[in-house]
Amino acid sequence: MPYPQARTEILIGAKGLARLRTARVLIAGLGGVGGHVAEALGRAGIGRLTLLDHDVVSPSNLNRQLLALHSTLGRPKIEVMAERLRDIDPTLELTLIGEFLQPDGAESLVSATTFDVTVQSPPLAKGGEGGFGSRHLGEIPPAPLFSKGGGECLPFDYVADCIDSIACKAALVAACHRHGVPVVSALGAGNCLDVRRVQVATLNQTHVCPLARELRRQLRERGAPLNYPVVYSDELRRPPLPHQPVSSDTPGRPRAVNGTISYMPALFGVMLAGVVIQRLLAGVESVG
Repeated sequence: MPYPQARTEILIGAKGLARLRTARVLIAGLGGVGGHVAEALGRAGIGRLTLLDHDVVSPSNLNRQLLALHSTLGRPKIEVMAERLRDIDPTLELTLIGEFLQPDGAESLVSATTFDVTVQSPPLAKGGEGGFGSRHLGEIPPAPLFSKGGGECLPFDYVADCIDSIACKAALVAACHRHGVPVVSALGAGNCLDVRRVQVATLNQTHVCPLARELRRQLRERGAPLNYPVVYSDELRRPPLPHQPVSSDTPGRPRAVNGTISYMPALFGVMLAGVVIQRLLAGVESVG
């Protein structure tokens, strides 16, 4: 069987591959954007991924989310993503946090001194018990699988912020800045159609995007810098539906229902993954 990363090595060299293999990246949020971030990073050869998401796959996700299939409806996104990533790279080390990130939890998430993990046995072959309790992940070769518990966590080399809640997003970004952890944020991909308006900039250079405006305000209140990378669109937004109450099992206040299209979150996601990979490879010899 050909070496899976042979084509990647042509592009970034053996040293570049080694750098990605030792990298530890947190992906916060596995929705329309975050699912594509996780897949792009996994296929590029990132060796250690931490996935954070509390949600399950729902029918409204089918128009745009990588993880949404009729066969995955009702399943936790974090489980579906882990299964998919393990099928791509059975040696990938995964940390799974199936929780809603509250603003006051961001500090412990990015602090290596307070966030812990436990090594679990890998999932057994199809039909067996293991991995996620009564849910199996099919026949997946052994590799370390982590979940929240006791032990020691190593710090992140990069954080990919794909969170919808602005308060939680601001808390995570501010915590990253306080602890010196590089972070890149995905801003609003909803109510947009024009792929030509999507770009990478620093938050203080953004305009038009309503989410960016509110994020700048909240980060100023937290005393956090605004000159960090984001993926955003400067397209004038189409109006969303009025605010709708969230379900009883989903934390948060009523939210506007944004219009979405299949390709836009995917574009945001692969661009954000590209930022992470290029920043991780910066300074590595033989990478142009």
